[in-house]
Amino acid sequence: MTRRSFPSRLLAPTLAASGALIATLVGQPAAHACGGFFCNNAQPVNQAAERILFSTADDGTVTATIQIQYSGDADTFAWVLPVAGSPEVHVSSNLAFQRLQLATNPQYTLTTRIEGNCRDDFRGGPTANGGGFSASDASASGPDAGVGPVTVVNAGTVGPYDFITISVDPATERPSDTAVAWLRDNGYQIDESGAALLDPYLAGGMNLLAFRLTKGNSVGSIRPVEIVFGPGQASIPIRPTAVAAVADMGVMVWVLGPHRAVPANYASLELNESLINWLNPASNYNDVVTEAANESGGQGFVTEMAGAAGPLADTIFAPWEHDQWESFRTTDWTGREGEMLNNVVNAFAGHDGVRDVIAATVPLPPDRPGTTYEDVLSCVSCYYDWSITDIDGLTPETFLASMQTNVIEPIERTRALFESAPYMTRFYTTMSASEMTRDPAFDFNASLGDFSNLHTAERVIECSPSLSQFEAPWRVELPGGETVRGLGGSWPFDIATTTMPANDRILRYDTTGPGEVVTDNGPSIEAALAEHNATILRTGPGVVVGGGASALCSVSAAGSGDDARGLGVLALAGLGLVLRRRAARVERKSRG
Repeated sequence: MTRRSFPSRLLAPTLAASGALIATLVGQPAAHACGGFFCNNAQPVNQAAERILFSTADDGTVTATIQIQYSGDADTFAWVLPVAGSPEVHVSSNLAFQRLQLATNPQYTLTTRIEGNCRDDFRGGPTANGGGFSASDASASGPDAGVGPVTVVNAGTVGPYDFITISVDPATERPSDTAVAWLRDNGYQIDESGAALLDPYLAGGMNLLAFRLTKGNSVGSIRPVEIVFGPGQASIPIRPTAVAAVADMGVMVWVLGPHRAVPANYASLELNESLINWLNPASNYNDVVTEAANESGGQGFVTEMAGAAGPLADTIFAPWEHDQWESFRTTDWTGREGEMLNNVVNAFAGHDGVRDVIAATVPLPPDRPGTTYEDVLSCVSCYYDWSITDIDGLTPETFLASMQTNVIEPIERTRALFESAPYMTRFYTTMSASEMTRDPAFDFNASLGDFSNLHTAERVIECSPSLSQFEAPWRVELPGGETVRGLGGSWPFDIATTTMPANDRILRYDTTGPGEVVTDNGPSIEAALAEHNATILRTGPGVVVGGGASALCSVSAAGSGDDARGLGVLALAGLGLVLRRRAARVERKSRG
């Protein structure tokens, strides 16, 4: 799926202080072979999505951390979002988002067990899970504060950005036109396209927060922003996003708070796990989510993980990283500036802001004309030898202070959000422009339990001496008790052609209780599975593999009346098994 960025566009913000959702592509590491198809595998699903983190404190204050990605010229970058009041503004860390997503991605583990003996039995290759691949507030200055319908609430500089918060008289006709014209006059290159989508927010008394890159910064300096406001509610003003949204745009949300979070005004979606390709879940997980969202009118979220927030703090910024930084910061650099600069940059080169810190505080080597700061960042020791005792023009105190402010503090603030919050919930969905008609909001429900991002199923290869493992039928026992039968190396269901629904259940949650089941597709899913499984026959004397319903009929017709009655009893037994699985599934779902 292709993601596009739109330069200088009035981009869809989030929340009474959230941000425009701008596409962020997340690469997928290559899959690793594991000695043949029939082996265990564990595959994290790594989605590409717009990413936002909400944290609600005990006093109701909300922190929204929003990731931004942009392609275009630095001097035309501008980003605008509606906010409540005058929020506190900081920069955050792309690395924090990357680490958080990897740690909370849904992971599907399929273990394999061989039943019986196949011809030329192959039991080699790895048997353990492995391989796979991982879905500053300031007084107004600079711009003309004006007196008419536009008022400057605050303005300042944070990280690579200049920012300004303005209010517009809600009585003004088309307040969005007035706001955009004022911002353009004051150096914010806002595209008028879609400006009218901001009118409902401005008419309701909300302000506009605008960002641009400070002169001299490149597009490579763009990083997430953190906005603190409140008291309020975690809510994504998705409606303005429609002007720049691609089809089935991924939206990933983490919500920190006292309890498990739930969509307050959107549906909660529980996936039909038989449609997920357990042999290669990353290949179609996003498609299943998209179809599930479509079944709810494009306004539903899948809960992908819910549990204690604290353990994720070390994922964001590990204690050993903090200790390493403190060692660098407190060490005497006298006589060892080359060594220490190499140590610091090599240790934190992957963190946001390091390149900008080097550009601001470390002089380029005078004996290497044409060197850029990108060159330095890629190989510090190529330009500053470890043996250099004194780098001309470098003041270690200034360099370290800038690293602390621009690199360390932003990621430590994100870590602190997880340390202070009891609970974390991760949501995911996809949306198209036509579905962005209601701003999704999130609340908390203390009645619900944890939800693991780890999903495990067992595949049993039903061997026969006349068949190899690659020819033998297999069955997969899903976590909910359902059974999927298949042959060879392909999953039997294609989301593009199946008639099965993508949702097992669709629910609506309040702040208490187990939730209202709006749609329960369990019976139809189980009936479809039973019909499919009947076409994949177990091997054995006089039994064929595959062949569909006609093969099943030929087997029963060839037997005596007693054989036929036996098959009838078997069918009733199968129905009883389906009912038992159904009861187990409902019980599992009811626990949250």
